[in-house]
Amino acid sequence: MNERIRAILLALLAAAFYAVNMPLSKLLLKDVGPTMMAALLYLGAGVGVGILSMINRRDSAKSEKLNRSDLPYVLGMIALDIAAPIFLMLGLRSGTSANAALLGNFEIVATTLIALIAFREAVTPRLWAAIGLIAAASALLSFEGGESLRFSAGSLLVLLATLCWGLENNCTRKISDKSAYEIVVLKGIFSGTGSLLIALFIGEGLPDIAHIAGAMLLGFVAYGLSIFMYVRAQYTLGAARTSAYYAVNPFIGALLSLALLREPLSKTYLVALAVMAAGSALVVADTLARRHTHPHAHTFTHTHGGVTHTHTVTHVHDHEHYVSDEVHGHRHPLSELEHQH
Repeated sequence: MNERIRAILLALLAAAFYAVNMPLSKLLLKDVGPTMMAALLYLGAGVGVGILSMINRRDSAKSEKLNRSDLPYVLGMIALDIAAPIFLMLGLRSGTSANAALLGNFEIVATTLIALIAFREAVTPRLWAAIGLIAAASALLSFEGGESLRFSAGSLLVLLATLCWGLENNCTRKISDKSAYEIVVLKGIFSGTGSLLIALFIGEGLPDIAHIAGAMLLGFVAYGLSIFMYVRAQYTLGAARTSAYYAVNPFIGALLSLALLREPLSKTYLVALAVMAAGSALVVADTLARRHTHPHAHTFTHTHGGVTHTHTVTHVHDHEHYVSDEVHGHRHPLSELEHQH
């Protein structure tokens, strides 16, 4: 199989594997407490990827290991990965899986705004438009309906989870050049253990062995294996294209929720789905675009009347570069001309 096609399939599988999290977690929450569920999901991811790293020792040894200077980001990552899945499981228990799957896209908004505020990253006009659409769709999905103008507790909890993951993404990006195996194992084992201690402290007992195994297997697939495949795809496709393919996961999750849980579709949900799809499409377009400013100077020298004149014409091209598999294209606005004599 062509390496690029294989990488695309891995990226889509990563999205699909994470998408199964919402409907299957919703089913397991009937017999497992939400905090305990969050713990088992992350423990499953950590144990599973830990086993993968031992199987692929040569591969895992290639990456740079974490060091003491990474500790603040690692601690922040672990703390946020304790809070986020607990909020998500609580939201899933009181809301619909389809809504939660689409609301997961609000993580894009949270990640971008935190990157803007904390790290002064530039936000393009297209991405601002996407943020507006995704935020509007999230508000629609959160609204309970009727004349009460109340927002559902379940949707608000899911949004809290996406805010935590948005901040966690910005912590993780600071150590993203280090071993992916090590990062996922640390996330899984320490975040899972933290959630487990909280679950036991608040009185959520351990479920039976079948539900423990089911939840950990789901965690390995939806969290651990999904991240592992994402990293593999990213090695060949690069960050931009992998992110674009991975953006389909909320829509796969929503479809799985409808198929497995038979959750009814409301008019509000359909409107929010269309708005969310438009916002996601803008995110994909912005992810694949690269803006460049290239000045091109042309100098012309000529003589008339015994006097030599030199003219320099500078064309400033502000354009977007779109990455594709075999070719690339550029879109240029009208150039600005600068004449120097």
